[in-house]
Amino acid sequence: MASEPVQIPIDQLRRALGVALRHIEASAGPTVTLKEDLFWSVSVDELYDVGTEPQALTIGQLSESWQHLEDLLAHQDQAVGYHLVWLADVIRAIGQDVP
Repeated sequence: MASEPVQIPIDQLRRALGVALRHIEASAGPTVTLKEDLFWSVSVDELYDVGTEPQALTIGQLSESWQHLEDLLAHQDQAVGYHLVWLADVIRAIGQDVP
């Protein structure tokens, strides 16, 4: 089930994120409350192997993902690509919670 790589311009991604966050802020206000903390996480080795059912589920924690993002804001020179994974954890939870 191979597909073509998806090319995403960073400037469009940034704009889309801004539009979505403005909607959330208009709907929920300047702060959101996450109702859940723990969630199921699929290992990166299995995440994109859609032909095989994941076997290695682990538990993630939104408060931990958020702490990594707060640390990033305090130490921006220590940014790594994985900060986007922690950001995605938090954004997914918000998106599933706020209409």
